[in-house]
Amino acid sequence: MFAPFEIQTSDAEVRIAGQVGGDGPPLLLLHGNPLTHRSWDRIAPRLAEHFTVVATDLRGYGASGKPAGKGDHHEYSFRRMAQDQVEVMAHLGFDAFMVAGHDRGARTAFRMALDHPRKVLKAAFLEILPTHCVAKDISFQMAIDLYHWWFMAQPFPFPEQLLKGNEEFYIRRKLMSQGPGKGGFTEAEIQAYVRACTPENIHAVCEDYRAAATVDLAMDTADFLAGRKVECPTLALWGEKSHTAHHHDVRAEWPRYCARLEGMHALACGHYPVEQAPEETYGLLAGFFR
Repeated sequence: MFAPFEIQTSDAEVRIAGQVGGDGPPLLLLHGNPLTHRSWDRIAPRLAEHFTVVATDLRGYGASGKPAGKGDHHEYSFRRMAQDQVEVMAHLGFDAFMVAGHDRGARTAFRMALDHPRKVLKAAFLEILPTHCVAKDISFQMAIDLYHWWFMAQPFPFPEQLLKGNEEFYIRRKLMSQGPGKGGFTEAEIQAYVRACTPENIHAVCEDYRAAATVDLAMDTADFLAGRKVECPTLALWGEKSHTAHHHDVRAEWPRYCARLEGMHALACGHYPVEQAPEETYGLLAGFFR
């Protein structure tokens, strides 16, 4: 059903890899960390019965390009990641489209909806609150649960060196047990993500989190203070057992950032809705986008 592709972006160092299939209105699916576009496998075929589904690897992840950081982290900002995906969709013939993102992919989708309001027709954000929201009120326990935000954002090459040689331990613990709401992956999926955890990927992920702590936070904060909100119809989904639910009043926060919220739902799962609650996640996404 799905055909693989690689598309060159306006960044000469980055080609975006992914798959496209199905028929109907275009729907872009963006994964989180430390995942790839295969994280949508449980529901993408069913979505493709109603939509032209495009599932990609973000820059730095999977088979997509992984440029070295250049110091100011802009090449791994969500603005740059969003630009990559807008260019991919244009190359495939879609000037406007819908998007669903999980975790880092949801942050990319959030920035995309702000920067490209005429491109994004509808947006679904899974298991995030905007970076400005997360950063404005951090408790001690929240810092423990989101340990990787602070570890990955340390200056090069500290986290890269510490993770080197420990990739399988890191991926297995991160996906299955480290922090609230983990688990739900098969052994085959874990091994696939271990293989994707290369030195280039680890560096890219660290740059992703360094960007979040600097340029992304600055962008989100400036937009919030200026009163800018996502204007397209939006859907917010989160796991009731995840850190998002544990540390925030999610229903109170999302209206501060989105002007046209059409749904907010806590799912019976943790941080990985597609893996842990695929039926519920599929039903809500399909209903919203249809």
